[in-house]
Amino acid sequence: MQMLEARANAASEQLGRLRGEAERLAPEEGEAHTALPDDLAPADAEQAQTLLRTASAELAARAEALDAARATHTALGHDHRAAEEAAAGFEETTALLRDLLRDNLARESTEPEPGGPAPEEPEPFAGTLTEARTATAEARRSLRGCAADLAAAEAAVREASDILVRHANSTRYEQVRTPARQQIRELPAAALPEHAARWAEAFAPRLRVLTDELEQLERNRDSIVDRLRGLVESSLATLRAAQRLSRLPEGLGEWSGQEFLRIRFDEPDHASLTERLGEVIDEATRAAVRKNADLRRDGMSLLLRGVQAALEPRGIAVEILKPDAVLRAERVPVGQMGDVFSGGQLLTAAIALYCTMAALRSNDRGHDRRRHAGTLFLDNPIGRANATYLLELQRAVADALGVQLLYTTGLFDTTALSEFPLVIRLRNDADLRAGLKYISVEEHLRPGLPKEPDAEGVHAQIQATRFFERPQEPAERSQEPADRQEGRASRPQESAERSRDAAPRSRERAESPDPVGGPGSQAAAASVPRPGRAGGGTGGAARLLSGSAGSAGSAGSAGSGRRGGGTGRGGLGDGAPLRPRF
Repeated sequence: MQMLEARANAASEQLGRLRGEAERLAPEEGEAHTALPDDLAPADAEQAQTLLRTASAELAARAEALDAARATHTALGHDHRAAEEAAAGFEETTALLRDLLRDNLARESTEPEPGGPAPEEPEPFAGTLTEARTATAEARRSLRGCAADLAAAEAAVREASDILVRHANSTRYEQVRTPARQQIRELPAAALPEHAARWAEAFAPRLRVLTDELEQLERNRDSIVDRLRGLVESSLATLRAAQRLSRLPEGLGEWSGQEFLRIRFDEPDHASLTERLGEVIDEATRAAVRKNADLRRDGMSLLLRGVQAALEPRGIAVEILKPDAVLRAERVPVGQMGDVFSGGQLLTAAIALYCTMAALRSNDRGHDRRRHAGTLFLDNPIGRANATYLLELQRAVADALGVQLLYTTGLFDTTALSEFPLVIRLRNDADLRAGLKYISVEEHLRPGLPKEPDAEGVHAQIQATRFFERPQEPAERSQEPADRQEGRASRPQESAERSRDAAPRSRERAESPDPVGGPGSQAAAASVPRPGRAGGGTGGAARLLSGSAGSAGSAGSAGSGRRGGGTGRGGLGDGAPLRPRF
């Protein structure tokens, strides 16, 4: 029993060792190291032993063949090196014989000059034969090296001659009328090196002049780049100021304190900005040299290209707030405004952008502390944006940026009109006999302003007059009667009195009805009586709406209406509508 247990333990240990060896010798990928053909796959352990003995015998035979092949390869390598050494010796002997033949031919072709010294006979070498061979080999190697250097120098001279000829024949130098260029074009390439020193001496002064001119041009280019860099940096500062000045006031929900315009770009460093602007200047210079170049070279185009180059490669990203009823802080790229915004939202965004630009212009002019940044006339904006939140937003942005909005419309939209503190209704009239057109005030609506006290309207009056008379000769002037000169001196006073007397008459004419049937016309700039209007008619009333800007309420301009019994849009003067441009 103990013997069986010992055998079982030994078998278990051997099995464990075999399993460990099998795991160690197992392939990393797959189930076997190699795939055996079907005729070599053992069916049992005895066949596996037989195949293993056969494979071992074949391996031994192949190893013996490999050793024999390696020995043969080593012997052939020795023979090859011996052949190379023999070939080198033969080549050296051949070079020696070649040099001896060349020396003998040169010695035979050289005849001694009459009366000159006889050629020296070569002296025999004083050393041993081995030393002579060594010295000869070194001299031959040095001679071959010098010959190779000479061939390379001759090739370089030929290449330089070809380059010189190509430069002389280039179309870039057709305007150069120098004798040297003509000689370079006419002489053969082999004769050019002989004249190189003389040409170099002739070109030296011109080279100094051109070098000085190039240095001056480089200084001018650096100066232009510096100035353009200053303008580009100022333009980038303007973009940052535009974003800063577009900050909205409080009381607009999520828009309160937000910047309506957001401009993002990477600040360029000084070195890269200088390099990019230099490329812009070089491109403009090349365009100026080329004929029929389409590249514009005016100052604004050059500045725009400089700004574009400064913001490369990412460029600039501009986003604006999208106007909606709840005033969510949602930003949209300006390139998507036409796809995302409605007509009223586009108009509101355009008004906000205009107000931002007006505030920026006022800031650049040093008027940042003044509330009034300009006035904007709008032609029938209610036709596109009559929503209450859009009108409130337009007026709030204009009030924050100090821009006075003047709305004009021919629509009687009571909901939209109720948003304005002052509404002025106008009418278009015409004087057909005089060929004049007028705009008169029909009615004042002041829903957001206190009522004016009942008082007589203010009429303009002429406070001064100016008259001219034809110049006369001194002799004729001296012969004028004294009373005539006194009368001429009193004319300004009489004219002023007539102008003061004309004011009540013009007031009476304005209050009296038109004999043709239209209402009276009120003088706007002077008290000179105006002829009656023929066919004026009331027509359609034009409305003048007002917003607010700063501390003063914004006014409006003339709207649409009917003139002379016809239909059409009303306006200032000739009835043409005023359209803001963005």
